[in-house]
Amino acid sequence: MSHLSLILLFGGNGQLGLALRQLFGEHLFFFPDRGDVDFLLPEQLSNVIDSLQPEVIINAAAYTSVEKAEAEAGLAFCVNAQTVASLAEAAKRVDALLVHISTDYVFDGKGDCAWCEEDQPNPLNIYGLSKWYGEQAIIASGCRHLIFRTSWLHSPWRSNFIKSMLTLGMTKEHLSVVSDQIGAPTSASMLAEAMMHAILVTTRKPELSGLYHVAAQGETSWYDLAKYCFSVAGSMGMAFKVKSIEPISSDDYPSVVLRPLNSRLNTDKFSRCFGMKLPAWQDDVSTTLSSLLRQPEHE
Repeated sequence: MSHLSLILLFGGNGQLGLALRQLFGEHLFFFPDRGDVDFLLPEQLSNVIDSLQPEVIINAAAYTSVEKAEAEAGLAFCVNAQTVASLAEAAKRVDALLVHISTDYVFDGKGDCAWCEEDQPNPLNIYGLSKWYGEQAIIASGCRHLIFRTSWLHSPWRSNFIKSMLTLGMTKEHLSVVSDQIGAPTSASMLAEAMMHAILVTTRKPELSGLYHVAAQGETSWYDLAKYCFSVAGSMGMAFKVKSIEPISSDDYPSVVLRPLNSRLNTDKFSRCFGMKLPAWQDDVSTTLSSLLRQPEHE
């Protein structure tokens, strides 16, 4: 990391931002929070970038509320597309590498094959569409970039499926969990490690700039993930009230938004280009569970 003069991180207080901070230490990053810079005011972002002249800009900030985005489309597009376009323009201007996080939600979830980077996006909802527009804006800008699509992010921090399941399991005897959405739960810590490895390689080999899928290996459903979490956490000494978990279909789950059934991501391109083996989702989830049990103070 010593040859990178400055990495500017936006979104340093989210799941991924906290993982990046834990992995590499705060001395490597400058953390604008909402009090420092307003993501709804792109000129502020441009001013920060012009002033600091970073070598790398990581955008881990996003509008991520999938259901709220349907009613707040303007806000979702502002944060996930328009502001991202401004970041890309600024990165191009100062010749910085822009590292951006995207999502499996850019796809419609049809079929059962893992999505490749070359597959045509077709989002089912406003959130997915806004993220796809952000990707396109970065590519169109001509800036050096790494775009990482990932899926089902989890960590010991902030809100995520694993933490929600553990909380529900301690308070409810019966749970219903969707069983027909398939993907790979991916930890923020693993994603952070993969990102930083790719950043270091790309600074030496700029021809690797581009779009990549990064996710844990294998596949599971939300239902099977919930069962796995209770099994592993129980073996680690965590006690639960839950007695039964019922598998249900997406149609039976109350939601105002369509979600992709197939969230599988093909990560062959990333592993081939960067020579990094990604872990099995089971190992990744177990690591998060172990961290949660060791550090119960996390939000």
